[in-house]
Amino acid sequence: MTDANRIVIVGGGHNGLVCAAYLARAGRKVLVLEANEQFGGAAVTREFHPGFKVSAVAHLLHLLDPRIARELDLAKHGLAMARENLQTVALSETGAPLVLSRLGLIAGELSGRDQAALAAWLTRMRRFAGVLANQHGRTPPRLAWHGWREALEGAKFALDIRKLGRRDMAEFLRVATMNVYDVLEEEFESEQLKGALALDGVLGTKLGPRSGGTLFALLHRMSASSAGKAAANTGGGPGIGWSLPRGGMGAVTAALAAAARAAGAELRSSARVAAILTQGDRISGVRLANGEQIAAATVISNADPKATLLCLLGARHLETEFARRVQHARAVGTAAKLHLALGALPEFRGVGAAQIGERLLIAPSQQYIEAAFNPAKYREYSAAPVMEISIPTVHDATLAPAGQHVLSATVQYAPYDVAGGWDAHRERFLEQTLSVLERFSPGVRSRVLAAQLLTPVDIEREFHLTGGHWHQGELALDQMLMLRPVPGAAQYAMPVNGLYLCGAGAHPGGGVMGSAGRNAARVVLEAPAASTAAPGAKVPA
Repeated sequence: MTDANRIVIVGGGHNGLVCAAYLARAGRKVLVLEANEQFGGAAVTREFHPGFKVSAVAHLLHLLDPRIARELDLAKHGLAMARENLQTVALSETGAPLVLSRLGLIAGELSGRDQAALAAWLTRMRRFAGVLANQHGRTPPRLAWHGWREALEGAKFALDIRKLGRRDMAEFLRVATMNVYDVLEEEFESEQLKGALALDGVLGTKLGPRSGGTLFALLHRMSASSAGKAAANTGGGPGIGWSLPRGGMGAVTAALAAAARAAGAELRSSARVAAILTQGDRISGVRLANGEQIAAATVISNADPKATLLCLLGARHLETEFARRVQHARAVGTAAKLHLALGALPEFRGVGAAQIGERLLIAPSQQYIEAAFNPAKYREYSAAPVMEISIPTVHDATLAPAGQHVLSATVQYAPYDVAGGWDAHRERFLEQTLSVLERFSPGVRSRVLAAQLLTPVDIEREFHLTGGHWHQGELALDQMLMLRPVPGAAQYAMPVNGLYLCGAGAHPGGGVMGSAGRNAARVVLEAPAASTAAPGAKVPA
């Protein structure tokens, strides 16, 4: 029998927790079911070697919607930053690194032309990213509009673009569909600079700099600048740019869980959902792996779209064409995660004490990144991977024993479906990755006490992400906005009555941002079934 008053949220990742908090605040009866022992999904802090703690997959915070931090009062629930506004340090094997902020060059060698071009280009890109940031809190309209509300959302998007002015509007429409390689080649001379900028267009994806639409992915990541500016203006939320939460990324999701519980939501861990149940043409509840059935009129899934619709629900409940679109949505991970327990602080070529704790990149040029990507096309891993590196213990000593450190790195490219399987290649890939790291950080090997490598297969198994893709789908233009996860499903409500998505596979996409959870809560509250919500209660616009 269906419980008309209960909402079940499948998955206690950050979006699921955000969604739960807003629904509970609105007076709804909410139950969050998490398969793992720890809430937070891939944004958790855990011990990987005795005394050494690390952010498991997501390791830097930069996209969290400041409205969520403010509205849910995450600071009250324990969220604090160990370091805000991390600089980006583009490493070099032979010369000085480039040190960049969101505004331009801080240190390093660039021609006068590149310095001027960089400041102007970043200003323009932040304006373009602001157009996307404005969409984060909106429900995308359908491609064929249904009613005045959707027409209004489409008009708002068009107006945001028009506000750029004639010149920038034309440039936005031109570059949004381009690959990041060609755009950067138009603008800059420095290979080191182009490599550092290009990495943000491909990180965490199965894309290279020359892949179509990667400039759009770069704008998605840069949209954090607009969100951060808003946070600064309102006095809430994390600071502008890349940040390190005190206690690791698990501190973010712990604060979200606390906010959800304080609002009245019930959270259950070690409760894996095996199936989403239906009765007639609508949702009736869920069945757990232990056989327990829980009745609910509304189920909101924080799991990825493929797991939700094809596995938990079942393709038989979907139209054939819709199921085919979901099946063929691109969500194959090509990024691994490396964790090192270090006996002492490592040294990097040309990097002083002031930058060692910043965001470090191994991406010397666009050609280097593209060469690293090429093997992934053929189910092979890169012998010279690109990396985004963080040493959080420089700013947060609670993560390791006194005088010792943790190094965490996103490592590309490591395809999910590597030929021969990862059991046959894990040790070799780890060895090659450490060899590349040694080139930029001489002596780092001698400091390694323990190493953990999470391949996309490990990420899939441990965090229940289909294909090991932590964005739950490519951040490419054809899978963003009203096309995410697929056409006809970008409005959070799925084709079966009472079923919704709220995870990274929904609009606006991946990264620890929470916007999908906030938006999904608003859609549920505005649906006819939300008539039991507290009078006037809604997610703020």
